[in-house]
Amino acid sequence: MFKRIGLFLATNLAVMALLSLVLSVLEGYFHIRLGNTGVTLVLATIFGFGGALISLLISKWMAKRSTGMHVITQPANEVETWLVATVRRQAEAAGVKMPEVGIYDAPEINAFATGPSRNNSLVAVSTGLLRSMSRDEAEAVLGHELSHVANGDMVTMALIQGVLNTFVIVLSRVVGRIIDSAISGNRQGGGLAYFVIVNVLNLAFGMLAQVVVMWFSRWREFHADAGGAKLAGKQKMIAALERLAQNHGQSTLPSAISAFGISGGIGHGLQSLFMSHPPLEVRIQRLRDAA
Repeated sequence: MFKRIGLFLATNLAVMALLSLVLSVLEGYFHIRLGNTGVTLVLATIFGFGGALISLLISKWMAKRSTGMHVITQPANEVETWLVATVRRQAEAAGVKMPEVGIYDAPEINAFATGPSRNNSLVAVSTGLLRSMSRDEAEAVLGHELSHVANGDMVTMALIQGVLNTFVIVLSRVVGRIIDSAISGNRQGGGLAYFVIVNVLNLAFGMLAQVVVMWFSRWREFHADAGGAKLAGKQKMIAALERLAQNHGQSTLPSAISAFGISGGIGHGLQSLFMSHPPLEVRIQRLRDAA
């Protein structure tokens, strides 16, 4: 169900690194300073949201390229016919425009939804899912993904990421100027040391910001599970998650999008703060406890 967060975050971090580098050069060339102008704050907002929005806009294109999927334009067999019909029925029930539907070749059980809006989305499943899951289980997986689309999760994620990116850019420059001043006595900043410090802080603060993003991602997975239960049936959703727990193994997805997978990996201790999905057993119990 869930190959969306990893690709989005990987793209966002890459774009953010490039935009932050450009902003650092502009600061040095035009002598932009936080202490005497609001230009840096404006640029930080533009660049901060820029990384998130660019990631959002190209999310479908990136997903197709990174998985090499086959997008179904005309069903070629009974499986594709069932898949398209199920997605269409659930999209109508969820009140969203019919997404593109694709299949990508991978041995593990996996699926994902992505796209820049509720009415411009993509839902794809792995060949491993089609081989290993019953139709009822696969239907629940698709319902989970359609719930992500209907909830507008990718747009919300982009907005949260944009706000955090802006704070990261501004805070890294405030702290960088303080450190640079303490080390070199240069209160104006802008030197090589300041440039290096700011970009190191961008990476450090950016990683901390991902803790907030991942917390939201885990929270919304519970809501998507509930949506999948509503669209396909509670017992089907529980059965799908149980099947995933039984067959959980090493993902063959590219590293840039591995966190998009249905379980998002397994983390312990501090590592769990950076997990995009709650543990499968917790999600199963949450559904069982739901009225």
